[in-house]
Amino acid sequence: DYKGQKLAEQIFQGIILVSAIIGFIYGYITEQFGWTVYIHLDLHVLTSFLFSKLTLPPWPMYRRNPLKWLPVQESGTDDKKPADRKPKRHAKS
Repeated sequence: DYKGQKLAEQIFQGIILVSAIIGFIYGYITEQFGWTVYIHLDLHVLTSFLFSKLTLPPWPMYRRNPLKWLPVQESGTDDKKPADRKPKRHAKS
């Protein structure tokens, strides 16, 4: 479901954006750029871990628009014996 994948990606990007803003504000208040990086990276890793655990089960909100697959078609080459097939000719170079 492509719409479910898009929703999951938008949620993930929103959480990452919020973590960057939180890290920036805290780093600005403490006047330490290192804290900005640490907070953003920690929240990014935590979000990635939690988000992978939350999106692995087939939740209904991600399966609202299932894909319609083509029906299975039988191939006609299975009935022929190898001797009945014509050999392929390759162009000479």
